[in-house]
Amino acid sequence: MLREIVPPDTGLAFAAMRELRTRLSSLEDFVEQVDRVQRPAGYRLVGVLPEDGTDAVAVAGFRLSTSLSWGRHIYIDDLSTVPSARRRGFASELLGWIHAEAKRLGCDQVHLDSSVGPHRFAAHRLYLNSGYVLSAHHFARTN
Repeated sequence: MLREIVPPDTGLAFAAMRELRTRLSSLEDFVEQVDRVQRPAGYRLVGVLPEDGTDAVAVAGFRLSTSLSWGRHIYIDDLSTVPSARRRGFASELLGWIHAEAKRLGCDQVHLDSSVGPHRFAAHRLYLNSGYVLSAHHFARTN
């Protein structure tokens, strides 16, 4: 079942999110970060949850934003699936839900950045097959 994950159920997204964000150290820290820091800034979670109500097998974290370059848009921060549930179409379902939500919210565009490297080839294929184009390079600097 695909649905938005809201408090007090934020922890249901932890296992899937940790596959992508390996620096996440604990369920409690994840819930604190999402609910107390990111949600007030507009971050939302949507996930694919088994009927038995256990942890999500796939999740996406995103936010509504407006910029001079892209106008009103949705930015996908996170998209992750647990290994045992990959290649079953869950990430495509999540993208479809987000695309519909973008349309509902009056957004002309949906954006995301993807990690580089051969280990992300399946994700890159999914994005390209979903109509995304490589439109920019993302630069980052660590101080």
